[in-house]
Amino acid sequence: MRHDLSVKVVHAVGIDTARQARGLAVVIDVLRSFTVSAYALAGGARECRLVTTTDEARALAAAIPGALLCAEENALPVPGIDISNSPTQIVAAELTGRILVQRSTAGTPVAAAVREGIDIFAASLVVARATVQACLLRDPDVLTLIASADYPEDHACARYMEAIARGEKPDLDRLLQPLRRSERYARVMNGGWPGFPPTDVELALQPDRFSFAMPILRQPGYLSVKAEPIS
Repeated sequence: MRHDLSVKVVHAVGIDTARQARGLAVVIDVLRSFTVSAYALAGGARECRLVTTTDEARALAAAIPGALLCAEENALPVPGIDISNSPTQIVAAELTGRILVQRSTAGTPVAAAVREGIDIFAASLVVARATVQACLLRDPDVLTLIASADYPEDHACARYMEAIARGEKPDLDRLLQPLRRSERYARVMNGGWPGFPPTDVELALQPDRFSFAMPILRQPGYLSVKAEPIS
């Protein structure tokens, strides 16, 4: 595993700071957008296409034969869209060879906010180590780790990734304690959040489950995410 003590790591949160990203940008959304992307690609999807609004998501999916649509608004299901940004639902879906169109409240708009000329990765805990490796192979001077929202799991993932980049052995359980103490976590784990089953959290908090990174490429009308295997 490559590590780099010299790379400057910058931590950022949300859309406004994403616009100021320098070097190589990593947009983190653990619960749940980029966990969904990872499970989709691992499950056979050939690509994830990210957009910023539900209307864009519907239109894009309608134009792609066999596309699967996944969207939420304010972490709640959208009427008429079967998959609500849920890795549990993605694991159960037939994805082989299909394109997943994604819209989320945090992850997809934040990724779209990173300015032209800055390379971007989508990340979550399930691809954290592979993402660090892919980033360091590009030898950046600056690595900007962007928590897509001010949530403890995104900050934990960013700290976990920074530690890996430095060659350290991060204590992920400790980093995740603020999440596990939160009212939000209790609500999900008690089954009280529509479209957000407890199994989403269980799937999302499995570090380094997949050995691929998820570079983002800008395309007209959407951002494209495909798996980049890391050996």
